[in-house]
Amino acid sequence: MLKKGWIPCLEFDEVGYVYRENSQMPGYYDGRYWTLWKLPMFGCSDPSLVLNEIQQCKTEYPNAYIRCVAFDNVNQGQCMAFIIQKPTATAAAATTTADA
Repeated sequence: MLKKGWIPCLEFDEVGYVYRENSQMPGYYDGRYWTLWKLPMFGCSDPSLVLNEIQQCKTEYPNAYIRCVAFDNVNQGQCMAFIIQKPTATAAAATTTADA
């Protein structure tokens, strides 16, 4: 990611699934957006800085989905994304039960 000059960015989601609570309109889904962790890491060229941010995000949100996204500022779009952390089944069940 960094060798290609892409900008890393971390996002998290505590819900973890897409659901339809607020509207039944076609194409509308609640829970489809991720929350940005801090700002994108503009100008980052050191992988250890990215790993440090990943660890901080995991510490802050241990029961959340966390993903890393890469942005290409030349083509002005997202070019890669991957999941870093999934909550355990028990953590996800506890979150769902607490929300109900």
